[in-house]
Formats: sequence, structure tokens, C-alpha cells
Amino acid sequence: MRADTRHTAVWNTLGLILLKTNRVQVNIFPLIISFTQFSLLKLTISSPFELVWTKSAISVLSYLLAIAPNNYDCLGNLGIAYLQSGKLDQSAKCFQELVLKDQNHPAALMNYAALLLCRYGAVVPGAGANAGEGALVDQLTAVNLAKECLLTALKSDPKASHVWINLADAYYTIGDHRNSSKCLEKSVKLDAGCMATRYAVALHRIKDAERSQDPSEQLSWAGNEMASIVRDGDSSIIQVPVVWSGLAMVHKVRHEIVGAFGKVSNELMDVEESATYSLKQAIAEEPDDAVHWHQLGLHSLCTRQFRASQKYLKAAVARMRECSCAWSNLGISLHLSDEPSQAEVVYKRALALTGAEHVHAIFSNLGNLYRHLRQYGQARAMLAKSLELCPGYAPAFNNLGLVFVAEGNWEEAQYCFNRALQADPLLDAAKSNMIKAAAMSRLCAGLSSCVVQDRSVPQ
Repeated sequence: MRADTRHTAVWNTLGLILLKTNRVQVNIFPLIISFTQFSLLKLTISSPFELVWTKSAISVLSYLLAIAPNNYDCLGNLGIAYLQSGKLDQSAKCFQELVLKDQNHPAALMNYAALLLCRYGAVVPGAGANAGEGALVDQLTAVNLAKECLLTALKSDPKASHVWINLADAYYTIGDHRNSSKCLEKSVKLDAGCMATRYAVALHRIKDAERSQDPSEQLSWAGNEMASIVRDGDSSIIQVPVVWSGLAMVHKVRHEIVGAFGKVSNELMDVEESATYSLKQAIAEEPDDAVHWHQLGLHSLCTRQFRASQKYLKAAVARMRECSCAWSNLGISLHLSDEPSQAEVVYKRALALTGAEHVHAIFSNLGNLYRHLRQYGQARAMLAKSLELCPGYAPAFNNLGLVFVAEGNWEEAQYCFNRALQADPLLDAAKSNMIKAAAMSRLCAGLSSCVVQDRSVPQ
């Protein structure tokens, strides 16, 4: 190739073949979001990717780019390879360079938008995820940039259904559900039989059901659609394990809604078992993929099966030892199953691995662990660090309030619970804790008044 750069097309094709060895498809499906909520500990977790052959593709494409730096196709494919292997910084550099070289390159704009949505659109605002006014500015700015990239790409190719799918995801992330629905409708009109489109529409219905807390027709339709994709889909085009995870998401959302409204336990057990079955099917398809083990561990954690969750989360970290999210969730499971020493070690491991976007949540969980151990000084230090990194982080304020409750400082406790609710009005734990703290404060004040009055009685 050094002797004749015309061979670059062959090397670029080789890179693509390596990418597709594991059926790696760009923007076939939107990123699946996993999240878990607890009364005191609330984390939003995004699932990372790891592919066996991507490193080979990266090697080939990097070698090619060193020899032919102006090969736009190679630069774009290298960005895709980095994106699919979870190396978002390197992927961003490739796509940014490509967009700078050709600002009207539709594929470059689309893939850069996909990267932004993957990185910044994975955190879904909700109970326990809000962190005060202005906390999501960076995320929303990035998602708005992704939206503009996709709109520009559509000017060049208005019939690209996959671009409409990603645009729907961008609108949904910024809270524009109406335009999100319109984009999905447009995608369906353009390619109604496309498995990726069907999956995206089903995922949208799951999110709508979750947002409205209504488990009726939306979830039933989504479940049937996911099942039909698994049954009828071409495994050379779709990622079957991802669809199994999507089907599990249907059952998990139904489980959450049914549990929240206190429905009969038989229905809870049925949807819990269905979710577990779907997640195990995803693992059976790709037993070495840490993401599927992580999702099964999260599901077990949400259903309070702590021993099972530890088993699956340990399997996840064994396959992806640098995944801070899996380590953090393993720490939560150990914490809630009264194994504080192991939980502390695991939390610290997560801290050593995590990026800036999650470190405040882990400090908050570590502070809560020290509170349970009655090490209140260390608890305050960890929670203060969490709030320093993410001012207004609602769960940290709630946990700090619980430290003050343990110390009998009712005024400071009420202040913290109030700050938590200001940051996140949906944080029910803070609302409940504030009511209890106010009641205890009045009770203690009344008892104190009685003592003073008794002492003032003449002997």
C-alpha cells in the first residue's frame, strides 16, 4: 500500500469486514438505557459496549489513515470503530476532524450526532437524576448540537429513515415528545418494514408508558413488536441480544409500574420472571458480553435479589474490569445486603475507574455507606465532596440530611431535605424524610419546653 495508495480502498474494505464480523451496525438501534432507582440511593446508569473484533478494525484503519490522512471514508469508519468499542473520546476526534474537512458530509454529521447522543443522551432526567438548576446544561447543549447535525444531514438525504430515528431520540432527550413522535412517524412512512425502525418505535412506546406510568396498550404493543423482531428478524442485520434486552425492558417497566401502584403480587412475579428470562436469552446469544450480565444484575438489584445481583454483576466486571458502572452497582448490592467492608472496597474501585460524569454519585453512595456504619464525620466528608463536584445533587442532599437526622440535628436535616426536593421534586424519599424530620423537630421542641417548664416550678 505504501508503494501504491490506490490500494487504500482494499484496506478500508478490510476494516469494514472486521467491523461487521460481529454484525456491528451503525445506528441500527438507539442506545438501550438501563437505570435503577432506590429510596435512598439513586443512580442512572448507561450501558457501555465492548466488541471482540473492533480492535483489529481499529488497527487496520489506523494504519491506513497514517498513510492516507485525507481518506475521508477511512476516517469515518475509524470513528465508527472507536464508537462501537466504547472509546468515545477517540471517536469524537475522528468525527470532528471529518466534519471540519467536509461540513456537509451527511454520514459524518449523522455519526457525530450518534456519538453525542450516546455520550450525553444516556442520562434520562427523572427521580434521582436531577441535580439542581443548570446541572444538565452541558448535556442539553450537546443533544441540541446533535439535533442540528441531524437536521443538516436530512437536507442532503431527507429519505434516510435511520437519521429520522436518531432525530426522534434527540427530540425525546430534550423533552420535545411531540416532535419526537413526528420523526418516528416519518421514519415508519419511509421504511415501515425496517427492523431498526420497528425497534425504535417500540422503544419510544416503552418510554412513553414509563413517563406516564400507564402500563396499558403502549407496553403490550411494544412487547409484541419486540417479540416479533426476535422471531422474524434476520440475525445478519439485527443484533438479536439487543432486541431481547428491549423485550426485557418492557417487562421491567411493567414491573416498576405494577409495583408502584401496589397491584397483586402474582402479576409482579410474572413480569419479574419474564424480564429475567429475556435477559438470560440475551446472555445466551452473547455470553461474553458484559453489558447483558450488567443488565441482568441491575434487574436482580431492582427486585432486591441481592445474592443473584452480585453473581451477575461479578460476571460483568470479570468480562469488563474497567466498567465503573458495574463496580458501583455491585457496591450498592453489597451495601444493601449488609456487607459493608466489601461494599467499601468495591465503591473505591469504582471511584478509581469512573469518569467525571458519575463520580459524584459514587461519593454520595460511599457517604451513605459510612452513615450506616455510624462514621458520621466520614459520611459528611464524602457527601460534601459529592456536592462540591455536582452542586445541588439531590440524592447527596437527601443522604446528608439522613446524617443530620442520625446526629439529632433536625434543623440542618430539614434544610438538606428541602434542598433535595428543590433540585428534584420527584425524589419521594426526600419528601418523606422532610415530613418525618419536621415532626421529630416539633416533638423534640415540645419535650424541651416541658423540661424547661418543669425546672421552673418552685420547689
